[in-house]
Amino acid sequence: MEETDIRKYAQLMQELGLTRLEFSGPDQSVRLERAVSAPAAVSAPAAVFAPAAAAPAPAADNGRFVSVRSPIVGLFYAAPAENAEPYVSLGDRVKKGQTLCIVEAMKLMNEITAEEDGVITEICVSNGQMVEYGAELFRIQR
Repeated sequence: MEETDIRKYAQLMQELGLTRLEFSGPDQSVRLERAVSAPAAVSAPAAVFAPAAAAPAPAADNGRFVSVRSPIVGLFYAAPAENAEPYVSLGDRVKKGQTLCIVEAMKLMNEITAEEDGVITEICVSNGQMVEYGAELFRIQR
Protein backbone atom coordinates (compact mmCIF):
# COMPACT_ATOMS: atom_id res chain seq x y z
CA MET A 1 0.00 0.00 0.00
CA GLU A 2 1.34 3.41 -0.92
CA GLU A 3 1.44 6.52 1.24
CA THR A 4 -1.11 8.28 -0.98
CA ASP A 5 -3.57 5.43 -0.40
CA ILE A 6 -3.04 5.63 3.36
CA ARG A 7 -3.63 9.38 3.30
CA LYS A 8 -6.86 8.90 1.33
CA TYR A 9 -8.11 6.37 3.87
CA ALA A 10 -7.12 8.61 6.79
CA GLN A 11 -9.06 11.51 5.22
CA LEU A 12 -12.09 9.26 4.64
CA MET A 13 -11.94 8.07 8.25
CA GLN A 14 -11.86 11.66 9.48
CA GLU A 15 -14.78 12.70 7.26
CA LEU A 16 -16.95 9.74 8.31
CA GLY A 17 -15.94 9.73 11.98
CA LEU A 18 -14.51 6.23 11.78
CA THR A 19 -12.34 4.91 14.60
CA ARG A 20 -10.84 1.83 12.96
CA LEU A 21 -9.77 0.73 9.49
CA GLU A 22 -8.51 -2.79 8.86
CA PHE A 23 -7.08 -4.42 5.73
CA SER A 24 -6.44 -8.11 5.06
CA GLY A 25 -5.00 -10.69 2.65
CA PRO A 26 -4.15 -10.73 -1.05
CA ASP A 27 -7.78 -10.68 -2.24
CA GLN A 28 -8.34 -7.56 -0.10
CA SER A 29 -10.76 -7.43 2.75
CA VAL A 30 -11.61 -4.04 4.29
CA ARG A 31 -13.32 -3.43 7.63
CA LEU A 32 -14.47 0.01 8.82
CA GLU A 33 -15.65 0.76 12.37
CA ARG A 34 -17.20 3.69 14.15
CA ALA A 35 -17.37 3.83 17.96
CA VAL A 36 -20.96 3.64 19.18
CA SER A 37 -20.41 6.31 21.81
CA ALA A 38 -18.43 8.62 19.50
CA PRO A 39 -19.59 12.24 19.46
CA ALA A 40 -21.36 13.48 16.34
CA ALA A 41 -18.63 15.97 15.49
CA VAL A 42 -15.26 14.35 15.04
CA SER A 43 -12.22 16.52 15.49
CA ALA A 44 -8.89 15.83 13.83
CA PRO A 45 -6.98 13.58 14.21
CA ALA A 46 -9.27 10.55 14.52
CA ALA A 47 -7.47 7.93 12.43
CA VAL A 48 -6.44 4.85 14.35
CA PHE A 49 -4.13 2.39 12.67
CA ALA A 50 -2.57 0.58 15.63
CA PRO A 51 -3.27 -3.16 15.55
CA ALA A 52 -5.21 -4.53 18.50
CA ALA A 53 -2.11 -6.37 19.72
CA ALA A 54 -0.34 -3.01 20.14
CA ALA A 55 -2.71 -1.73 22.82
CA PRO A 56 -0.94 -0.20 25.80
CA ALA A 57 -0.19 -2.85 28.39
CA PRO A 58 -0.82 -1.64 31.92
CA ALA A 59 1.86 -2.60 34.40
CA ALA A 60 0.97 -2.90 38.08
CA ASP A 61 2.83 -0.66 40.55
CA ASN A 62 2.26 -1.97 44.08
CA GLY A 63 -1.24 -2.97 42.96
CA ARG A 64 -2.55 0.58 43.44
CA PHE A 65 -1.39 2.14 40.20
CA VAL A 66 -1.62 1.23 36.53
CA SER A 67 1.08 2.44 34.20
CA VAL A 68 -0.12 3.26 30.67
CA ARG A 69 2.75 2.75 28.25
CA SER A 70 3.26 3.68 24.61
CA PRO A 71 2.69 0.75 22.23
CA ILE A 72 4.81 2.46 19.54
CA VAL A 73 7.57 4.99 18.93
CA GLY A 74 6.14 8.38 18.00
CA LEU A 75 5.09 11.88 19.03
CA PHE A 76 2.83 12.27 22.08
CA TYR A 77 -0.17 14.58 21.72
CA ALA A 78 -2.30 15.38 24.76
CA ALA A 79 -5.16 16.90 22.72
CA PRO A 80 -6.96 16.14 19.45
CA ALA A 81 -5.89 19.46 17.91
CA GLU A 82 -3.34 22.19 18.60
CA ASN A 83 -5.69 24.60 20.40
CA ALA A 84 -8.07 21.99 21.85
CA GLU A 85 -8.41 20.97 25.49
CA PRO A 86 -6.33 17.92 26.44
CA TYR A 87 -8.07 14.56 26.57
CA VAL A 88 -7.23 14.23 30.29
CA SER A 89 -5.63 16.30 33.06
CA LEU A 90 -4.19 15.49 36.46
CA GLY A 91 -6.92 14.39 38.85
CA ASP A 92 -9.39 13.43 36.10
CA ARG A 93 -11.39 10.25 36.63
CA VAL A 94 -11.18 8.02 33.55
CA LYS A 95 -13.13 4.98 32.43
CA LYS A 96 -11.84 1.88 30.69
CA GLY A 97 -11.63 2.56 26.95
CA GLN A 98 -11.53 6.37 27.32
CA THR A 99 -9.03 8.11 25.04
CA LEU A 100 -6.07 9.47 27.00
CA CYS A 101 -3.86 10.81 24.20
CA ILE A 102 -2.61 10.27 20.66
CA VAL A 103 0.77 8.93 19.59
CA GLU A 104 1.63 9.88 16.02
CA ALA A 105 3.82 7.44 14.12
CA MET A 106 4.68 7.92 10.45
CA LYS A 107 1.86 10.49 10.02
CA LEU A 108 -0.69 8.03 11.46
CA MET A 109 -2.60 8.99 14.61
CA ASN A 110 -2.99 6.22 17.20
CA GLU A 111 -5.42 6.74 20.07
CA ILE A 112 -4.17 5.44 23.40
CA THR A 113 -6.98 4.42 25.73
CA ALA A 114 -7.33 3.62 29.43
CA GLU A 115 -7.16 -0.09 30.22
CA GLU A 116 -8.88 0.36 33.60
CA ASP A 117 -11.05 2.83 35.50
CA GLY A 118 -9.18 5.19 37.81
CA VAL A 119 -7.80 8.67 38.46
CA ILE A 120 -4.92 10.25 36.51
CA THR A 121 -2.20 10.80 39.12
CA GLU A 122 0.72 11.50 36.80
CA ILE A 123 1.24 12.57 33.19
CA CYS A 124 4.78 11.40 32.47
CA VAL A 125 5.42 13.16 29.14
CA SER A 126 4.75 16.60 27.71
CA ASN A 127 2.80 17.52 24.60
CA GLY A 128 4.81 17.11 21.40
CA GLN A 129 7.46 14.95 23.08
CA MET A 130 8.94 11.96 21.25
CA VAL A 131 8.18 8.70 23.09
CA GLU A 132 9.78 5.30 22.74
CA TYR A 133 8.08 1.92 22.68
CA GLY A 134 7.15 1.05 26.28
CA ALA A 135 7.63 4.60 27.61
CA GLU A 136 5.35 5.39 30.53
CA LEU A 137 2.75 7.96 29.44
CA PHE A 138 0.34 8.04 32.39
CA ARG A 139 -0.02 6.65 35.87
CA ILE A 140 -3.59 5.86 36.92
CA GLN A 141 -4.61 5.14 40.50
CA ARG A 142 -7.17 2.35 40.73
